[in-house]
Amino acid sequence: MQHILDKASAATLADLALLRADLKAKMPAKKIDQNLIIGTWNIRGFGDITRKEASGSKDSPKRDYHSVLCIAEIIKCFDVIAVQEIKSNLKALRDTLKVLGDDWSLILTDVNRGDVGNGERMGYLFDSRRVQLSGLASELVVPQEWIDVASEEALTEQFVRSPYAVSFRAKHQTFILVTLHILYGKSSKDRIKELKGIARWMSDWAKDVNAYHQNLIALGDFNIDKRGDLLHQTFISEGLTIPAALQDEQVTRSIFDETKYYDQIAWFFDSQNHPNLSLQFVNGGCYDFVGKALANRNLTKQSLSFMLSDHYPLWAEFAL
Repeated sequence: MQHILDKASAATLADLALLRADLKAKMPAKKIDQNLIIGTWNIRGFGDITRKEASGSKDSPKRDYHSVLCIAEIIKCFDVIAVQEIKSNLKALRDTLKVLGDDWSLILTDVNRGDVGNGERMGYLFDSRRVQLSGLASELVVPQEWIDVASEEALTEQFVRSPYAVSFRAKHQTFILVTLHILYGKSSKDRIKELKGIARWMSDWAKDVNAYHQNLIALGDFNIDKRGDLLHQTFISEGLTIPAALQDEQVTRSIFDETKYYDQIAWFFDSQNHPNLSLQFVNGGCYDFVGKALANRNLTKQSLSFMLSDHYPLWAEFAL
């Protein structure tokens, strides 16, 4: 059986070199003690893999070692990245960590049970040379008094996939990341309650002067269809704000439809429109891997989505 750390073929190495060069040109460089690069990525069905360098037409799943090498190459650009759709099967995740090396670590939730939970986990991968855990890890639970079965907008039950909050430290800065994957549902209306619930939860936390820390950043797959739609307005109703750099129409989220607005990185601003962060935001964007990752395989976008993802990773750079 092939191993993920076996020397890859010349074709795969050439493909990785193309991807690496494109990442270097488009992603911010890591600067020791000067910056922090935070990301979020919904990696489609990130679970099992076919343990071959290149999966064949009869293999299932289609994700293979070449795919994992590309995923790891992209993740290396971040200091810490929130990942959604990690499945109960951790083969792809474990192989990704092997490629990343001993300086990388992870923290993740257990599997969400029930059909709507889709057997998913959420987690963070982080470069321990630049970022360390700072003590807090929790899943957000809705206070019982918030649950209102008679309301069309209030939560009537707990989150389907509980948002996951973890605190990190980089240099002298401590920050809490809260990642989530909002229920998609049968229609956009099914997402309103969870979006309002997470916005309210985080708003209460951010206003609490006794909170663990005020550098509070939400990131993940919010399943917002379009810029400015009702779901977007619901999300920002409690003061969570998406930085202008990530609202640019050139910053796309889906490899299939550039109008989709699924993934976000956001934080709170005060009444004078100043961010409630001690971190200084520099810039943000997405990384479009189409035509750069697995480029020599001549894949359709549909095939590429199952080997890498149907979402682009989103990033935000902060000065330390």
